[in-house]
Amino acid sequence: MIKKVQYDLILKNGIVVLPAETTQVDIGIKDEKIHTIGSLTECDTNNVIECNGLHVLPGVIDSQVHFREPGLENKENLESGMLAAAAGGVTAVFEMPNTDPLTITPETIKDKLKRADRVPWTDYAFYLGGTGRTGPNLDKWESTPGVCGIKIFMGASTGELMTASDEEVESVLSNGKRVVAVHAEDQYIMQDNMKTILKDQTDVALHCVWRSPESCLSATKRVVAIAKKFNRRVHILHITTSEEMDFLRENKDVASVELLANHLTLHSPECYERLGTLAQQNPPIREKNHQDALWKALNDGTVDIIASDHAPHTIEEKSQVYPKSPSGTPGVQTLVPIMLNHVNNGKLTLERLVELWSYGPERIHKIDNKGRIAVGYDADFTIVDMNKINTITNSQQKSKTGWTPYDGMDVKGWPVATIIRGNIVMKNDEMMQPIGRPVLFKETIVKKNDG
Repeated sequence: MIKKVQYDLILKNGIVVLPAETTQVDIGIKDEKIHTIGSLTECDTNNVIECNGLHVLPGVIDSQVHFREPGLENKENLESGMLAAAAGGVTAVFEMPNTDPLTITPETIKDKLKRADRVPWTDYAFYLGGTGRTGPNLDKWESTPGVCGIKIFMGASTGELMTASDEEVESVLSNGKRVVAVHAEDQYIMQDNMKTILKDQTDVALHCVWRSPESCLSATKRVVAIAKKFNRRVHILHITTSEEMDFLRENKDVASVELLANHLTLHSPECYERLGTLAQQNPPIREKNHQDALWKALNDGTVDIIASDHAPHTIEEKSQVYPKSPSGTPGVQTLVPIMLNHVNNGKLTLERLVELWSYGPERIHKIDNKGRIAVGYDADFTIVDMNKINTITNSQQKSKTGWTPYDGMDVKGWPVATIIRGNIVMKNDEMMQPIGRPVLFKETIVKKNDG
């Protein structure tokens, strides 16, 4: 007699997005892993989630967030940022190094891991900042547990994180093997534009003029050339221009591509007229022709990842007169509903969306056992109601900032459960339990000796 499997959790009758198909099927979870995908009509468990009419997606991975801790906890901290993520259906986050102190050494990575472990609402990993000074050490430091990759800022940064020159970029790309994520804006072009275009003006609509398409294209071309010189993988973040997409479409051999939900949803000048400095971010939200080019690239396969670039500032900070107002908007909690709404509006398929926020991060960052619904993988799921109509509001936001650029926006499609390694973290907007831990990566896992 075959012994019945004692499942820890069963997801029943959901419309499941599998790697090869989307189909109605049950999922059995045991020991935090996906154990069975099939018909589970007579199984032993008291823990069943009925998913009839709901879509079960692989857990959403937001691979670009800024949670501001340490040093800037008045804007956000790791607990509140991960809480917002889980509330929005996100199961794992990759956090950026522009904190205080900067995340540029193994010691600062270890400090963040300790901080994140206090109340971890999602799984997590951290970028190690790459600079001209730290470049020679990166081949040793990049394997530090908890590191998802290296991040460089070619523009829009200050202090030691600025990596503006080709020599500094080469110092990073010539050391190590992990993927290097790049903020590609040319600092030198932007400095010139500030003197000739921005001057003393205070119109936030100029943000996308002085941070010009030319500055983005220049930096992207420079870093791709250096990547080819050293045969190093680069991941170009938050692309905003049609010119960059045309270039990157021909250079996928070394460069992967990220888009943000904001750049796909908002466009100039309307966003600046309506939201003012709340729409200000780097690189900037641009005109509709650029947005159309982003959508084209998303649907023709040029784009690999979609993320939020959650970059919170207080409403008081954002209310300063431009350009004193800081760049960045919250977005980790609204990523899922905003993109599901685009699916319902026919802008992309649900399957393509899963490729962008689950399969893409798994592939680019070489994540171990996450990113898809397959036997043996972590039991991470984002369960969504594609027919639920809701209004995004400031009052819903778990971020310490308490605001969103989408306040008052009606959307169709909503996350109804966040499950991490078989543990229910959020269900029907109610937060249940923090259960997160560091994400593992295939390039850094230490294999135990046989025997």
